[in-house]
Amino acid sequence: MNATPIALLCKPVLIALVALLAACGKEAAQLAAVEPDQGTACALDGMVLKDYPGPKAQIHYKEGAPEFFCDLVELFSMVLAPEQKRPVAGIFVQDMGKTDWAQPSGHWVDAKLAYYVVGSKKTGSMGPTFGSFSSLPDAEAFVAREGGTVKRFEQMTLDMVSQPGKGAAHEDKMH
Repeated sequence: MNATPIALLCKPVLIALVALLAACGKEAAQLAAVEPDQGTACALDGMVLKDYPGPKAQIHYKEGAPEFFCDLVELFSMVLAPEQKRPVAGIFVQDMGKTDWAQPSGHWVDAKLAYYVVGSKKTGSMGPTFGSFSSLPDAEAFVAREGGTVKRFEQMTLDMVSQPGKGAAHEDKMH
């Protein structure tokens, strides 16, 4: 049986599509969060992540190894910096609704999908910091206990980074 011209054209297209989907799957797998080990240090100040309370973060760049941060204020100072030019493939933060503030471990979520609490009483490695949560109810419950205001990733600003314990602390609703 002879193949039709359409069948001859479809086979290479189908092979290319399968290869493309496989490549996407590999890229997505590369974007999984990495659990820091006992000696993983902060990219900005060299502090060992496991030695400090509060949520940690990691940035995966399109090229090179991921960078880790011992505090979300440090993460946002890096992400929001006007001189930040390295192409970012993914950013992860810990879900504090699922891990212990004093010794956070695991529970990484996409930073761009997380809810952040700005202006709470809780501190991290460098003093006042932000809390990160995968769900709005967990973030709101944290605000009820610790104070602060819920924000989304795109609402975070350099002003909040320069004064993490102030700024939005007295607002009473999410904007």
